[in-house]
Amino acid sequence: MEINPRKFLNVPLLALLNLSVMTSLRNLPIVSEFGFASSFFYLIVALVFLFPVSLISAELATGWTRTGGVYIWVREAFGPGWGFFAIWMQWIHSVPWFPAILSFTASAIAYLINPELADNKFYLLAFTLCGFWGFTFFNTLGLKVSSWFSAFGVICGTILPGILLIVLGIIWVVQGNPSQIEFSMNALIPEMHSIQNLVFLTGLFLAFGGLEVSAAHAREVQNPQKTFPRAILIAAIVALVIYSIGALAIAIMIPKEDISLVSGLMQAFSRFLGHFHLGWMMVPLGLMIVYGAVGELNAWIIGPVRSMHATSKHGDLPPLFQKLNKRGIPANLLYFQATIVTLASCVFLFMPTASSAFWILSAIAVQLYLLMYILMFLAAIKLRYSHGHVERPYKIPYKMHGVWFVASLGIASSLFAFFMCFIPPAQLEIGNLIFYEGFLIGGIAVMSYIPYLIYRYRDPSWHPKD
Repeated sequence: MEINPRKFLNVPLLALLNLSVMTSLRNLPIVSEFGFASSFFYLIVALVFLFPVSLISAELATGWTRTGGVYIWVREAFGPGWGFFAIWMQWIHSVPWFPAILSFTASAIAYLINPELADNKFYLLAFTLCGFWGFTFFNTLGLKVSSWFSAFGVICGTILPGILLIVLGIIWVVQGNPSQIEFSMNALIPEMHSIQNLVFLTGLFLAFGGLEVSAAHAREVQNPQKTFPRAILIAAIVALVIYSIGALAIAIMIPKEDISLVSGLMQAFSRFLGHFHLGWMMVPLGLMIVYGAVGELNAWIIGPVRSMHATSKHGDLPPLFQKLNKRGIPANLLYFQATIVTLASCVFLFMPTASSAFWILSAIAVQLYLLMYILMFLAAIKLRYSHGHVERPYKIPYKMHGVWFVASLGIASSLFAFFMCFIPPAQLEIGNLIFYEGFLIGGIAVMSYIPYLIYRYRDPSWHPKD
């Protein structure tokens, strides 16, 4: 049987695309300060969040294979208004997240030039703006070029450096070198004496998010009924291994009070390579990590935008954002996204440190994203009742009991993480508490109200002419 040349996404490439969306070494320093207990936290978040997201995404993606992803799922379950709200949240959450990942990339480059730049807010801001606009223009070249760029990025810049970090950590321990953490059962189970010390865990929800994004490319997937669940399973397992063991490698080398959320990964590599007399690897390794970070960024720039553009078929976007360029890319929507990211990046100028700016951007990104996930979990339950006739090649086992359990677990964990984000982490200097809480509450309120206004006052002329 001849394969449609447009359907170029097979299991390996889709798994790599999923990994490029959800796996980033920048997430490792967030929990590495918990030492051996970081493995416990990764396992818990994987069970209560990654596990439900994987199963729900696989079922919905194989039942509704049209381009649109979460927009289609929530729309079918609760109507077009809620569908637009869900896809808006999937898209808009990445706006504050983009500056966070670009600041990580900037710090990696700084370590190759001048490590002091890693904490320079103006350097981080300039890099963020130049980098994001550059990749916005790159994504206008088409999905095929963009997908392969992200796939190679996750191999060269995430998987390979992640494996190297893990191997160096194992060698370090096996050789009997001093460790900054204790390996014991007591150290594995963390002390829960202060809820402020657990706030960083919410960052793991962002780290494990994104498996549903690949559904935006359903039209380019070969045999989606089999490809989606297999690619999702592979990506989830690889991500969990890299995250859990990689965080331990950083904790082994760097005292927890010295770990930087922005440059912690490069700190660890610098010390490991220096000890093993492999300092010459620092520059090529740094460039690989930069490639991995921008590969993840690249996947996020185009994925949610394509899902958002799917709403234009129902007249939910103004004509300006419905237009596609000659390569089938919603270029105007990409430029609009870049403009909002430019404004969000200015938070670097108002936070006391680069780490605190990194955290507050990550926190609001988590909260906005979790609102979408709650709707996705609810939609999975509703669709079992209202659209039970739709064929789902992959289906969560144990009938209604199974989907209720999996979706409820995801909803409960999402609500927990959402409210935890309002608590400032004890490990960071966050500056003005009123600004911190106001930024989160105000940001959520504004970003929730905008989709309501757009949908409420959409013009009938927005509906595309057939």
